[in-house]
Formats: sequence, structure tokens, C-alpha cells
Amino acid sequence: MLTIATMNLKIGIVGLPNVGKSTLFNALTKSAKAEAANFPFCTIEPNVGLVAVPDKRLGKLAEIVKPAKVQHSIVEFVDIAGLVEGASKGEGLGNKFLSHIRECNAIAHVLRDFENDDIHHVSGKVDPGQDFGVILTELILADLESVDRQIERVSRKGKTGDKEAKLDLDLLMRFKAALESEKLANTVELTEEEALRARLFQLLTSKKFLIVANTSEEKFADFDAEAFAKKVNAPEGVPVVPICAQIEAELASLTDEEAHEFLESIGAKNSGLENLIQACFSLLGLQSYFTAGVTEVRAWTIRVGDTAPKAAGAIHTDFEKGFIKADVIAYEDFVSAGGEAAAKEKGKMRLEGKTYVVKDGDVMHFKFNN
Repeated sequence: MLTIATMNLKIGIVGLPNVGKSTLFNALTKSAKAEAANFPFCTIEPNVGLVAVPDKRLGKLAEIVKPAKVQHSIVEFVDIAGLVEGASKGEGLGNKFLSHIRECNAIAHVLRDFENDDIHHVSGKVDPGQDFGVILTELILADLESVDRQIERVSRKGKTGDKEAKLDLDLLMRFKAALESEKLANTVELTEEEALRARLFQLLTSKKFLIVANTSEEKFADFDAEAFAKKVNAPEGVPVVPICAQIEAELASLTDEEAHEFLESIGAKNSGLENLIQACFSLLGLQSYFTAGVTEVRAWTIRVGDTAPKAAGAIHTDFEKGFIKADVIAYEDFVSAGGEAAAKEKGKMRLEGKTYVVKDGDVMHFKFNN
């Protein structure tokens, strides 16, 4: 029996109450699953929504192949209950949010960048820099508490002569020093081996994250991400993605053609959802390759640098185990030739082996032993 092994990409949406998290979640998932109410904590349990990764290349492939169906890659968004100052000490919903964040691959910090007198802000004023500081402080405090508990546990094991416990203790003490200096766990330099060990600690601030600026319709098309990053004192290299929840809600009700015309009319190249998912893929070192047949044209999510067998394993684990070779056509060659047969005639199809490193957009067909 074949085992499906598709990559599960999960992005946690966090932020203070009433910054537009639930409205944004509804728009991204084209649903009314999260109650968007004008009071804190309207999202108590995390709402989960599956979102198709927008990729215009799938449409081009479908035009050529004319498959029975088209399948996009999937991103899982988790709308996590709002934080407040003191959450790590039990304020608001307390640290209920912590376990939900730990399950995510990356964190999207939603910061409010719009004025609206009808929507109350938990601190009484719109200040995205202050909001960001509160969120980071609560995550750091939660991690410090976790590190202290783990140091106590590991120290007991270390007294028995456990070598791994001694390595873990050294790592935990380095994390503790960083956190006490109000630095994130992901600022601690680690070797590859140490990074693998550190995953066991499940520290919140060790996760990669990006900032989502929930901005107004007027600011969206010409949003200055660099200026916003300085405004909120974002760590160097952290992506800032503008999204207008109201625009995304409008787009959710339109056809693809209408959505394209709408974005053009406001001077935007992409929707906020497209920008967000592209940023998540880049942040996590992910890319897509395609399979294209009359039954299905499909995008598969893999890591940048993955070899052909790993890519095959994204479809079925048995494909990776029994991998022999892969027929590969670059996306541009597939489209310009007008399909697989024509690309093969023009010498654009390559037969690649186990060491081949897959490129973003490769159209692939795998040969494997059962």
C-alpha cells in the first residue's frame, strides 16, 4: 500500500486582540469560520483553514495539458487566540496560545496599521511598534519559563553521567542567556548538530517568523515595507508583508479574471495572500515542482536543495524508496514547446538520477520500482 507523504505547511497567525487577525483569516480562507467581533478574545480556540497556494504557472500548464483536474499546493493557516500583555503570566487567555504556536512551521505576526474609530484597540491607540514589542516580550517570557523547567530536568539527568544531557544543558544555558538579554532564541548561533538537538526544546522564539502589516486600502498598493520594518523595530532580515483584510475579502468573492482586473485598478501586482505565501515559501526555503498529465496537473511542495528522490517522496514514500530515474522538463521549456511531446522532440526533456537537485518549476515524471 502506498503512503502519501505530502508536506504539511502550517503558518500560525498571531497578534494582539482586534488587529484584524480573524478578519484576515476569513479573507485568506474564503470563509466565515473565525468570528470577527469587535471585542477581545472572539477567537478562543484556534481556527484552522486550508488555503490553495496561488501559482499562475498551474493555469498555463492546464491550458496545454487540459487535465481532468488541477491541484494546488496547500498551506494550513491557524488563527491563534489573541495575546495581551501579561499573557505568559495568565493575563487574558493566559498561555493557552503557546501549544498552538509550537505546532506551526512559522509565525505570522499581524500588526495593525490602519485607523478606525469603530474598532477598539486593546491598548487604546494604534501603535504597531508597541504591539510588536508586547508580542515578542510575551514569547520571550514564555520561552524563559520553558527553558528553566528544562534546565531543572536535564540537570538531574546530567548527574547520572548522561552525555546527551550535558550537551543539552550547555545549549539550554546559552538560550537562557540570550532570552534574559531580551534576544530571541533564533539569534543563538548553532552548529547543524546543535540545531537538531535544539528542536527538541520547542522554543517559540526559535521559529522563523514574518510580519504582516494589516494596512488600509489606500496604503496597500504603495506600501513601504522597509519604512514599516524600521517603524516597528523589526529584527534585520525579517520579511514584512502588507495585507489589507478588506481587499482580501473583496477578492474572495470575485472570479480569477475579476480579481486580476480589480488588483490592476488599485495598482497592485499581487494580492496580499500571494505576497504572504511567497514570503512564507522563501522564509522556510520551500519551492514547487509540477506533475502534468491528463488526469491531473499538480504542484508539490519541497525544500530548496531537495534531490529527485526526495521530490518523488513528496508524492508517495514508496516513490522515494524505489526511485530509479526522473524525466525532467523546465517549466519555461514545457510552456514554450507547448507540452511534453514537443519538448521531448526539441531535446528539452532530461533523464536525471538520484543526485539531481530539483529546480523550482521543474515538470517531472518519476520512474520507480514497486
